[in-house]
Amino acid sequence: MSTEALARLAEERVDHRFKGLPPDAAGLTVGELAAQRRNLFTDGFATPVLTLSAERLEHNLKLMETYAARHGLAFAPHGKTSMAPQLFHRQLAHGAWGITLAVPHQVRVARAFGVERVFLANELVDAAALRWIAAELAADPSFRFVCYVDSVRGVELMDAALRGAARPVDVVVELAAGEDARTGVRTEAECAAVADAVAAAGTLRLVGVAGYEGEVPRADPERVHAWLDRLVALAVDFDAAGRFADAGEIVVSAGGSAWFDAVADVFAGLPALSRPVLKLLRSGAYVSHDDGHYRKVTPFNRVPEEGALEPAFRLWAQIVSRPSAGQAFANAGKRDAAHDLDLPFAQVVRRNGTQRPASGIAVTGLSDQHAWLRTEPEADLEVGDWIGLGLSHPCTSFDKWQLIPLAEADGTVVDYIRTFF
Repeated sequence: MSTEALARLAEERVDHRFKGLPPDAAGLTVGELAAQRRNLFTDGFATPVLTLSAERLEHNLKLMETYAARHGLAFAPHGKTSMAPQLFHRQLAHGAWGITLAVPHQVRVARAFGVERVFLANELVDAAALRWIAAELAADPSFRFVCYVDSVRGVELMDAALRGAARPVDVVVELAAGEDARTGVRTEAECAAVADAVAAAGTLRLVGVAGYEGEVPRADPERVHAWLDRLVALAVDFDAAGRFADAGEIVVSAGGSAWFDAVADVFAGLPALSRPVLKLLRSGAYVSHDDGHYRKVTPFNRVPEEGALEPAFRLWAQIVSRPSAGQAFANAGKRDAAHDLDLPFAQVVRRNGTQRPASGIAVTGLSDQHAWLRTEPEADLEVGDWIGLGLSHPCTSFDKWQLIPLAEADGTVVDYIRTFF
C-alpha cells in the first residue's frame, strides 16, 4: 500500500464533519490530535461517540492471520466491512493476499491507497467502471484484479466495454449457493456456458471459480459442505477440460464470516490441479467482530480450540432523559448505531470515573437520535451517566462514522480510523 497516501490521512483537519470528537480539537490535524493521546472520558469527547478497541482489533488481526496460515488459505478480507484504508494496511501487514471489495467505488478507494490485489465479489458490467479498471491495469503492471462473472450476457457487456484494453481482466465463474440464493450461476451446465463465453471474449481470462456459502438456503454444516464440494468439483472439471489454460494459477474462493471453518475443511481436500491453486478466503467482519450476530455465528464457536474473536466496537452515549423508574433515553440512535440485525446491547455504565455493568438495562428501540432503554428496579441510572453499547453487524456500524477513535483499555485514544463510504 501507499504509505504516502496513508500519511496524508493524518494531515486532514478535524472539524464539524466528524461526530464525537472534542470541540476544542477543531483546526488540529488528525495526526496532531492523535499525538495528544487524549482520554476518551475526560478530555472533551462528546457523546455519542463510536470507538474501536486497540487491543481487541490487534487480537482479531493476529487470530485470522494465524487461522489462514494454519489451514493453508490465502486471505483477502472483505473491505466493504470497514472501508478503512488504515485497516486494509494492517490486514495486509498481517499476511492478507489482497482486499475483497463489492462495487467499483470501493475499488477506487483501495487503489487510491495503493492496494495491489483486489478481488471484486460481484459481476462488473458498468462500462465506465470497466474502462477505468482497464486503465489501472495498463498503468500498473503490479495491479492484479479478479472479479465474478455469472452470465453470458454479463460476459458480453464486459467484452464490449473492454475492447482495446492492454491487459485482459481476470474473471472467476460464480457458482450460486442454491436456487433461492443471491447472485451466481445456478447449474454446472450454465457455468460451462459462461466459461465458453469467457473463452470467446478476447478481453477476459478465466482464472477460477468462486461463490459465497453464506447464501446457502437453510444453511447448516451439511448443506454448506455440500455446496462447497460442488464448487471444488467445478474447479476440477473446468481444469480437466483445459479451461484454465491461460491462467498462471487457479483461484478457488469462498468464505464469509459464518462458515470459514467449512471452507477450510473442504478446501483442504482440493486435489492437485494443472496449475498452482490459490485457495482464497474472504471473511471481513472479523476485523471488529461484534456483540450480536457474528458473536453467535462465528465458526470459532464450533472450533474453540482455534481461538476466539473479540468484539472491538463500543458506542458511548449519554443518558439525557429519565422520565420514569422503568424508562430512560440515551442520545444515540439509528444515525449512530447498527440496527439492521439486532438492537444495540447495554453493557456498562460510567459515572464519576467509575464503570460498572449495565445491570437491569436493555435497549428496546431506536429513534433517529435516541435509544429507548427499559430499566428494571436494580438499574442505577441517572441523567448524565455515560452508557457503553455493544453493536451487532460491523458492516452497518463502520458506515455511520467517518472518523473513529481507536482507544486503549484505559480510554487513551491512540489513533483515528478514517472510513470512505
